[in-house]
Amino acid sequence: MRNYLFICIFTLASNLLSNEVKFVDVKELSDSSLEITYKLDKVSYVKSYGLKNPSRIVLEIENSTLKSIKTRPFNFPIKQIRAAQNNKLSKLVIDMYEYVDWEKPTQVKTSDGILLKLVLKRNKKNQKNTRDIVVAIDAGHGGRDPGAVGSNNVLEKDITLLIAKELERTLRDVSGYSPKMIRVGDELVDLNERYLSTRRMGADIFISIHADGFRLSSVKGASVYIWSAKSSSISAENLSKKALASKIGKIAENDFDEDEARVNFPDIYEKKISDSMKLGNEILSELRNDPYTKLHKKNIEYADFRVLKSFDTPSVLIESGFMTNPDDAERLKGKPGRRMIARSIFLGLHNYFKNAPIPDSIFEDNSDYVMYEIQKGDVLSEIAVRFGLTVEAIEVENKLKNKAIYPGQIIKIKI
Repeated sequence: MRNYLFICIFTLASNLLSNEVKFVDVKELSDSSLEITYKLDKVSYVKSYGLKNPSRIVLEIENSTLKSIKTRPFNFPIKQIRAAQNNKLSKLVIDMYEYVDWEKPTQVKTSDGILLKLVLKRNKKNQKNTRDIVVAIDAGHGGRDPGAVGSNNVLEKDITLLIAKELERTLRDVSGYSPKMIRVGDELVDLNERYLSTRRMGADIFISIHADGFRLSSVKGASVYIWSAKSSSISAENLSKKALASKIGKIAENDFDEDEARVNFPDIYEKKISDSMKLGNEILSELRNDPYTKLHKKNIEYADFRVLKSFDTPSVLIESGFMTNPDDAERLKGKPGRRMIARSIFLGLHNYFKNAPIPDSIFEDNSDYVMYEIQKGDVLSEIAVRFGLTVEAIEVENKLKNKAIYPGQIIKIKI
């Protein structure tokens, strides 16, 4: 009887720990792109990249096993889909007839497991497989958690969402970036869910936006934080304690364990910390150049912010000012002040990718320019502010002197 119970417990534990990868299907979407779907038992650490000569997209899934290693032929532009197992690493390879635009794979939770989705789209202009850089934007607080309350009765949760949407708009309208909002409205998002959803989105970068509060109204200015178990200052330690006191939900069994991954992949984790520092310094440098924003801390701060705990995704948290300081509260209440914070974040992260371009992104070959799509209601003066340029510089670069701009028009921005 004891042996029987042991076998049952061992089998149950094995099933809980297993992660089987199964091919589901390939289907054409409404925009003529192709969606390739696999099924997993749990959210996983997935590496994805494109290869040349011949054209391939490769997905590598750590700590998993393949249900089948059968090679499946397909119609143009997919030549075939194949797979290979190397110890606990499952490698999925999509061979193609030509180069395509592709999206980083996402992981979607369902009642019957995790759906791993990869989207491809034909692009005859491509000389390589190309994808957008995915930026996860986390607007702090929300719902019944207002965050800090300003002297003008403005709530932190509202300010962070407005800054996040400003950043989202810039990234959305610039070719080569794909912004993903952690929250899109006034809803409460669990602290764990904020960084766990980042993995499911396939994010390359995680940006968390906040606005601080303090008992002394004279304290003011912006700060940039990266994750550390040990705080870098008293104020960082106080913020850490405040964050740790927040209600945190239980992590589901089919979610990814970031704490365990830091132990299993120490080199990747160390690189994430190093890259977070580089990203943070680029953003801090732009904030320092902002004439409307004062810095609370001149150097990168460290704090135990749970939202920054992804073991491999460079992650920073920006405290855009103190809601309890009248000057900061008034600055963040107005659109110009919020736009300057969003601009500093955008320029900082773009400078980061200029120095460390992501393979397969359009910035791998040229990051001195971005292509911006004119939106309804855009005027050159606001575009110039958004990117830290002059109207004249944009007019000269695009030969727009005495010419009107129109929605859908693509202009070149030198940054």
